[in-house]
Formats: sequence, structure tokens, C-alpha cells
Amino acid sequence: MRQLAFDWLEPPPRQPPAPAASLPPASAHHPSCVPASASPAAPAPHFAHPRASREIALANAQVAYEFRRSKRRTIGFAVSAEGLCVSAPRWTPLRDVEAALHEKARWIVAKLQETRALAERQSALRIDWREGAQFSYLGEAVLVVIDPRQRHGPAGALLQQASTLPGIARLALHVGIAQNASPTQLRDAVQAWLMRQARRHFTARLDHFAPQLGVQWHKLALSGASTRWGSACASGAIRLNWRLIHLSAPLIDYVVAHELAHLREMNHSPRFWQVLQSVMPDYAARRS
Repeated sequence: MRQLAFDWLEPPPRQPPAPAASLPPASAHHPSCVPASASPAAPAPHFAHPRASREIALANAQVAYEFRRSKRRTIGFAVSAEGLCVSAPRWTPLRDVEAALHEKARWIVAKLQETRALAERQSALRIDWREGAQFSYLGEAVLVVIDPRQRHGPAGALLQQASTLPGIARLALHVGIAQNASPTQLRDAVQAWLMRQARRHFTARLDHFAPQLGVQWHKLALSGASTRWGSACASGAIRLNWRLIHLSAPLIDYVVAHELAHLREMNHSPRFWQVLQSVMPDYAARRS
């Protein structure tokens, strides 16, 4: 479950500085460019927590939120896939809670919209695990083929060329399981293969960038975190999300180089971005 939290009256988390170079937004429209005949404004968005007990209008949105009383000393806001949850000390009047909500209305609504958009993207990308399903591997579409007649050794599956026709997946993964295997068994077999490929690929890219950055990494761990692509420890331990293997090689390289750069600068200071830029001049485009 994705969760972003903000504690009222406590300092917000520090944001990383803007990189040395940045890309313009995909689209930007000045208000003066909106035609006079523009269509009517869309209805205000509505967000409702399944256990909502209170509702409030925030930043042109209606937000029904779960409200809790607790022993905490501050008013806290948490946004997850379910919606907004507000926790407040037992002694705090409701008017103070609502004042805090209005104070951070734009932040709350932005996070609710971001979380909803993420959930919609994840739903659109959800795979129906069956014969003929497709998934992404290093940025390319791969067709799933159940192939119980072949032995694929410890890898459990074999990647082969499928087609050279445009618009059709060029690659197929032949998975050595029974035809009557359940969707869960097929998913687990494919993900096990992907994780093995991820470790192999990540190790090669760590070995590629580490000498260029003048650092040494000592351990690679694969993560399945829902909100973090990677992390690094001063000890040289690197943790990378195995799902990176779905992305194209240049994007994987960005995350790998980013984490290795932390072995020189354990922060996101201007110096950190300079270190990263030394091995990846176009890092800002990849980061975007």
C-alpha cells in the first residue's frame, strides 16, 4: 500500500534540490491561450475513504476522510490508496482539525490525486496471467508461452524470438509448467525468472558504473517496495527494486548510477548531482 504522510505542526520532509538541468513539463498552457469557447469546467473531484466519518471541501474537491482520536501530540494526515486518514489528539477541537486541513488543502488534494492516478495506472498495467499474456522486459513486450514439454533447467523458462512482424511482440518466454497450472503458478514462475534476470543485469551495471565513480559496492539486495526504486548504504550495500527489469536499459542505468553516486555523497546536495552528472550527462532526462 502506498502511503504518504504529513504531520501538522511538525517540519515537513526535506525535498531534494532541483537538478542542474531539468526538462520542461510535457505540456504547459498559459491562461491567455485558453480559447473563449472552452468547454465547461469539470465537476469537482470527490475522494471518499471507505471508513470515512467526516467530509470537508478542500481546494475545490470534496474529501470524505477517516477521523481518529489518539494519544498523539499533533494532528496527522496520511494519504494512502484508500484515501485520507486524519489523526488528532483527544483534546483537539474539531475546528482546529478543520483549520489544519484547510491550511494544507492543496498538499492533501495533490497527494490524493497523485495516489488515485497511480492506482489507475497500476490497474491498467495489471496482467491477466494466462497463455498469451504479455509483460515488459527491458522495455520490450514479451509474450507468455506455457511449454510443459521442454525442460528449461534451473531458470525454469527460456526467452526466444517470437516474431519479426510490426505490432507483435518480438520475444516470447517459454515457461516450463503444466498447461493446467493456475494463474498464480504462472505469475510466480515468470516473476522468478524476471528476478533472476534482474540480479544478473543489475550486477553487470553496478560493475560497469562503480569504477567510473570510484566506489565499491559489496552487496546487492532485490526489493519489492511499492514506492522506492532503490537505496544505498555507506557500507556499500545496494538495494534495487527487481521491477526495474521491466523498464528500458537507460532508465535502469539511471537508478543504478544514482545509488552508486550515494556512496560518494549520502545526500541530494548539488555535489551529489555533479557526481552523477560526471558519469551520466543526460541524467536529468532519465530522471524525468
